[in-house]
Amino acid sequence: MTENTLISRAKTVAFQGEPGAYANLAAKEAVPQASFVGKPTFEAALEAVRSGETDLAVVPVENSVYGRIADVHQLVRHFGRAVKGFVPREGDKGLFILGEHFHRVRHQLLGLPGTKLEDVKTVYSQAPALGQVRIVTKQLGLVEKQWSDTAGAARHIAELKDPTSAAVASTLAGEIYGLEILKPNIEDTSNNMTRFLIVGSEPDDPPNDGRAVITTFLFGVRNIPAALYKALGGFATNGVNMTKLESYQLGGSFNATEFYADIEGHPDQHNVRLALEELSFFSSRVIMLGIYPAHPYRNEMP
Repeated sequence: MTENTLISRAKTVAFQGEPGAYANLAAKEAVPQASFVGKPTFEAALEAVRSGETDLAVVPVENSVYGRIADVHQLVRHFGRAVKGFVPREGDKGLFILGEHFHRVRHQLLGLPGTKLEDVKTVYSQAPALGQVRIVTKQLGLVEKQWSDTAGAARHIAELKDPTSAAVASTLAGEIYGLEILKPNIEDTSNNMTRFLIVGSEPDDPPNDGRAVITTFLFGVRNIPAALYKALGGFATNGVNMTKLESYQLGGSFNATEFYADIEGHPDQHNVRLALEELSFFSSRVIMLGIYPAHPYRNEMP
């Protein structure tokens, strides 16, 4: 998995959801030596790290079918440290991205033992999970009901004892809460992947030793014509691949925008350093969220 000293030494990891949630499965894969603590919200999982209750948190940031997990993206905005020459923003949490993990998500339609598929009318799950199984739920004519997390939805079905209701959750969640798989592997695509971030309370930057690295940062552009074009130009001219660019509106305004970016490369690499210097010249702020080893799955992406 990810090579990182803080990750390899971690003893406790927070995740959002109940036992059997996909974040629980991802955390076990990413930090197998640790024990795991479920939290009711993404914010609570991250707060567990900031307060010292747990060493790390594992939170989903994007899914190959559903897209970005908006709630987590809003929280990630308050991670990081300002780069040299920029003042930290008020309210930043002092959290850092230490690694990434890609988890293959296989959704099961779970129901009470003895339930017939044709009797199911309603399905419960977390919004991103429901967004990944729309083809099957539409084919079956199911009414969707959102729940706080996938494993929690499975527990709800077990407690509800209604054979007309089912949950979308993992095989493990079905085993934990005594449910049967009514229809297996119902995700819309055969390569349904969720990318998780491994978050800690202090940075643990890897060395610039030639191994693949991802650098994640936020930046705000100056209010001048073509500022974004100029800010990003250095990445193109220096041959730095930007794999993700997301925007946030600031202060309820459509004029003030902040951007989240992932790039391939280490800030100490010559071409990356030049690109970041050019970015800083055209930016009002640059916040470094994390420098961490690239997950091996990136080499397998289609």
